[in-house]
Amino acid sequence: MEPPNLTDYERKRLENIRRNNEMMAALKLQSKASQLRTTRVKRTVKPKTETPIPTVTRSSLRTRGITPDSNGLPRKITRRTPIDKFLNFVQTLDHIPMKDAYRGIDDSDRSFIESLVAVSNNESSAKKKKKKKKIESSLDLESMSLNPENTVRVFPSRLGTKGGGICQLQFLPSSDVKMVVAGCKAGDIGIWNVGQSNVFSYHPHHAFISGISVHPNCLSKIYTSCNDGFVRMMDAEKEIFDMVYNSRDDDSIFALSQPKNDANCLYIAEGSGWLTILDNRIGKCSSPSHFSLHRRRINTIDFNPENPHIAVTSSTDGTACTWDFRCTGDKGNLTALKTFTYETVLQSAYFSPSGRSIAITSRDNTIGIHSGVNLEDAAFVNHESFQKLSINNRAIWGWDDSYLFVGSNTRVEVVSTAQKAIVKTLEIPLRSSNPHIFDAHPYEVGMLAGGTAGGQVYIWTSS
Repeated sequence: MEPPNLTDYERKRLENIRRNNEMMAALKLQSKASQLRTTRVKRTVKPKTETPIPTVTRSSLRTRGITPDSNGLPRKITRRTPIDKFLNFVQTLDHIPMKDAYRGIDDSDRSFIESLVAVSNNESSAKKKKKKKKIESSLDLESMSLNPENTVRVFPSRLGTKGGGICQLQFLPSSDVKMVVAGCKAGDIGIWNVGQSNVFSYHPHHAFISGISVHPNCLSKIYTSCNDGFVRMMDAEKEIFDMVYNSRDDDSIFALSQPKNDANCLYIAEGSGWLTILDNRIGKCSSPSHFSLHRRRINTIDFNPENPHIAVTSSTDGTACTWDFRCTGDKGNLTALKTFTYETVLQSAYFSPSGRSIAITSRDNTIGIHSGVNLEDAAFVNHESFQKLSINNRAIWGWDDSYLFVGSNTRVEVVSTAQKAIVKTLEIPLRSSNPHIFDAHPYEVGMLAGGTAGGQVYIWTSS
């Protein structure tokens, strides 16, 4: 029965519900839905077929009567270093033949190798007969000039400014030749005999060259260090790049130096403020001494020309320290003789030619000149900076204690230690990179080499 008082809409709705129920009953949908809810589908699981694992019996070479291989593992290692874009180079602990590292054609470096060996032999014979005299002549700044013929691209343009940029530069310490050795960010070593057209380039490393050292008593051996943690020696007599040292714990190497009284002793800056002293006569990487000198990386190591036992180090921690490497404590540690503290990163610290002053270059465009008794007197000179902060701009001494040379964005500045100011600028070629790293020829007054981020070397001379 219909409830009373229904509206037309409600009566029509009830009629539709009744008609739908009759239709569903005719089709038996309700009974089929209840059957589906009560029916349970059983899933059949296939049994696993296990494959038997063969039994492997392990035994040593000794139990099997086989003589073990005494050669050990291959002497190739992988370093966490930047990818070499220019050469499929595998770093190895073995020596690298110079012919394999040479970037030139065939054996076109034969004349260079023979001349380097001859120069080394001549220097050794001359020193046995007569001791070399010190430079006494003074420098006339006005006479320094740059001859266009004394400019060369040491590293090819195919390396680019990032790969071919010069980061290390040193003259061969010889009075017979005017030869400069340069290192670039791609791991190349370029050697140029000033005045000649040929440049001899080698690839003994595959990362940033952090140090070059050539000892006056052994010119045929050129040591190079790299940020990948390796030190190699180019031996022109054996015609190889020999492995001298590889850093512990894969640390980077940031500086390399040698005292003038020992051609076989290497001082290596690695890791966070560590100094390694290596005697190459003992054997490769045998019994080096390690000292923690700074809290952060050491950027330069320089020895006093008049006292080779005294050295000065500069560090990213903002300090420069002098050391006497003969004085080690009971626990084998070193104590600084004197510490110079700055407010920013120190890029370099170098003794003057007399050994009585120290020039310190900091990242804030300041050159500190420390002199006097116990280096107590200090003067500071501001210079123009490079726009690229990644460039290590280091002021170097000339041929006496009178002048310092430093690069900038637009010029090469000459600092007078007497006037405590910039007194002259040196000309550079137009439309070229400005040199940022320098070296003065130890036996040619007025001959200054400058390296650029574009892979070029300029030579200023005094007429």
